[in-house]
Amino acid sequence: MVAPHPRTTGSRLGATWPSLRVADWTGTRDTLHMWTQIVGKLRLSHAPLLNHWWQVTLYVTPRGLTTGAVPFDGGAFDAEFDFVDHRLRLRSSDGAAREVGLAPKPVATFHAETTRALDALGIGVTAQQRPNEVEPSIPFAEDEQHASYDGAAAQLFWQQLLQAQRVMERFRAHFTGKVSPVHFFWGAMDLACTRFSGRAAPPHPGGAPHCGDWVMAEGYSRELSSCGFWPGGGEEGAFYSYAYPEPEGFAGRAPGPEGAYYSVENGQFLLPYEAVRTAPDPDRALTEFLHATYAAAADLGGWDRARLEDDPRRWDGRGDAPSR
Repeated sequence: MVAPHPRTTGSRLGATWPSLRVADWTGTRDTLHMWTQIVGKLRLSHAPLLNHWWQVTLYVTPRGLTTGAVPFDGGAFDAEFDFVDHRLRLRSSDGAAREVGLAPKPVATFHAETTRALDALGIGVTAQQRPNEVEPSIPFAEDEQHASYDGAAAQLFWQQLLQAQRVMERFRAHFTGKVSPVHFFWGAMDLACTRFSGRAAPPHPGGAPHCGDWVMAEGYSRELSSCGFWPGGGEEGAFYSYAYPEPEGFAGRAPGPEGAYYSVENGQFLLPYEAVRTAPDPDRALTEFLHATYAAAADLGGWDRARLEDDPRRWDGRGDAPSR
C-alpha cells in the first residue's frame, strides 16, 4: 500500500475553497507574478500568434501552472510551476529536462537560473525581458526588489485557481459560440474565460502600463463578455465580469449573489472571493454571478443568444455521445 502524500493526509488536496488573505501573501504574490511573466514569455517567443493573444497564456494543472506544449525546433517543450513540490520543471521533447527550485529568492536570481536551464536545453527567448502591465517595470535581470516565496501561500493560490477553473469550465460549456479556454494571463495575473458575440468591436484605447496599445487592440478586437479571478479586489481576491464595449445600462443590472457589485473604479462587476468561499453553496454562488453578469452583457448588447448557447447536458440519457 502506498503511503499518502504528507501534504494530503487527512483530506483531499483542493477539496475545499481555501482561505488566503491577500495581505498575508502580497510579497509572494508580487514575486510569483514576475516569475510567471518570465515563463509566460517563453510562449510569447515561440508560439504562433492566436487571436486575442491566446497563445501566451498559462494553464492550471493538477500540480500548478503550465505553458502546455510549445512548438520548438522540430519538436516541443513545456514549463510547469509545480506548487506541490515547489519546482519549475522544464522539459523538451528530445528527453532532456531541467529544474529550478521555487524558494525565497530575487526575481533576478530566478531569471538567471531559468535562463541557464533554458540554455542547457537549447531554448532561447526573444521576448522583451521585463514585465508588462505593471508599474514600475523592472527588468527581470535587475529585479532584486521582489524576493519572497511562501510555498504554503503559493499552494493555496493554486488551489484557489483550481476551484475557480472547475466552476468556470462548467460555465464555459453552456456557450457554443467563439469562447476562449479558461486560461491564466500572466500580464494581469488573472484566470479568465471570454465569450464573443461574433461582431467586431470599436478599437480599444489601450493604456495598460508598459504594454503597447496595439496589444490591447488585438485583445479587444471583437465584442466580448469576460469573466475571471485575480488575487486582488477583495480581502482574498475577487471574481470579475465585464463587457467590451460596455452596453448602456450594464452597470445597473443585478449582478447575482449577495456581495456582488459594480465597481465604477474598475469598470466591471466584482464578487469578493471570500463571499463565494463562505456562501452556503460556493459553486452555486459563483455560477449565479457568472451567468447573471454574462446575461447583462448579452441581453443589453443584443447578442443572438439562441444561436450562441446550448445546454451542456444535451446528451444526458441519450446513450453514448457521437464519436465526432
